[in-house]
Amino acid sequence: MTSDYSLRAVSPLRARMIEDMSVRGFSEKTRHDYVQKVRAFAAFIGRSPDTATAEDLRLFQLHQTQSGMQPPSINSTVTLDRPDLARRLTVVPYPRRIPAVLSVEEVTLLLRAATAPKYKAAFATAYGAGLRVSEVVALKVGDIDSTRMLLRVERGKGGKDRHAMLSPQLLELLRAWWREGRRHSLLLSGGWLFPGRNPVEPLSARQFCRAVHAAAQAAGIKKRVSPHTLRHSFATHLLEQDVDIRVIQTLLGHAKLDTTALYTRVANTMIRAITSPLDRLAPRIGERPRPEA
Repeated sequence: MTSDYSLRAVSPLRARMIEDMSVRGFSEKTRHDYVQKVRAFAAFIGRSPDTATAEDLRLFQLHQTQSGMQPPSINSTVTLDRPDLARRLTVVPYPRRIPAVLSVEEVTLLLRAATAPKYKAAFATAYGAGLRVSEVVALKVGDIDSTRMLLRVERGKGGKDRHAMLSPQLLELLRAWWREGRRHSLLLSGGWLFPGRNPVEPLSARQFCRAVHAAAQAAGIKKRVSPHTLRHSFATHLLEQDVDIRVIQTLLGHAKLDTTALYTRVANTMIRAITSPLDRLAPRIGERPRPEA
């Protein structure tokens, strides 16, 4: 590892934690976030976290709540292989928000508003294959399998490899970007599919986010749009096309079906296809009540 926290002199406890996270395939960002959480807990109790008590944990969660921390962050408190503490964690309930989804027309406007062929192809990849932003920017030229019409996603969330769909339209957009990129020496043989300003480095997630925001603004889209909105839209639009939810789960790389099922709450065609019980009364709504005998 080359992160700043792994290069410092660290305690045996933190070193073991970092090693365990590496074995489990946690990403660099996830490892860094967990170390920061443990560091914050240690600072709060004023001693090594492996000496923490259940009361320390309760007070820490109370402190997080009073500081305005959101439930997902509170619930991710690390207990460092302490089952006795894990049992005392208070899981804070929170509503799962319905994800923002673009209509097909809005996706079209967004792609048209892309400022460069690279971004247009990247947006199309996020939407057309349902990839996370981290998966889009990590793609390499060799990950395109035009024979089998698949995209190879290496080390997605949880460090798992999988294949994503490669539609004919997406393949055409990627080929157009390939020709443009090669003409301007932006694409290196065997290199990143979406390089950054320096072709040796991949496009950063931050650059991708900025490009999506700029395109949404230029397209006049009023919704809050992020790269993940394209992934949400991919899943929702497939569900509206009556694609089996288990197939969508596989395409998205979700470990749990419950995560994919969230999209059923925004699939409008499913809602529109249901007949309201009020409509069954429609012929009789205007009838006057019969007089009692």
